[in-house]
Amino acid sequence: MHPFESHIRNVHNFPKEGIIFKDITPLLQERFSEVVKAMSEGIEWNEIDYVVGIESRGFILGAAMAQLHGKGFMPMRKKGKLPPPVIAESYTLEYGTDTLEMIREEKQSRIVLVDDVLATGGTLTAAMNLCIKNKLEVKAMALLINLTFLNKFKEQGLPIYSVLNY
Repeated sequence: MHPFESHIRNVHNFPKEGIIFKDITPLLQERFSEVVKAMSEGIEWNEIDYVVGIESRGFILGAAMAQLHGKGFMPMRKKGKLPPPVIAESYTLEYGTDTLEMIREEKQSRIVLVDDVLATGGTLTAAMNLCIKNKLEVKAMALLINLTFLNKFKEQGLPIYSVLNY
């Protein structure tokens, strides 16, 4: 058992019946700097221009990773949260549908995509598609938790760095 696991709270039937939500709040309260360092391992930081964090817990983790490695941070938000010009990508997740948006980029950049949990892969696939539309080359994906029993996620052979795998 990874030492971080004892700080993750399982919340049954949230956000809907049958889902077990992995609450990372206690982990972030107790071991935040260790989590950020662990999520950063293995990434070739000299190949990264920016960190892109997926709303909302990806913001927390991604911004801290960007700070740690002296990189810029770009938010990927839910629909209607960013001012124009934006580009969008809609997707299906395990309990509904949603849309991600980013401010339109004018220059090609290399990024690491950050989120807290990979469940079915819908959000991460949409995020990848949105980055491609936005001239962002995804060099790696960093996740705190990969629920491998829910997904067989392999996006274009890119490295996925996950600290905890279930």
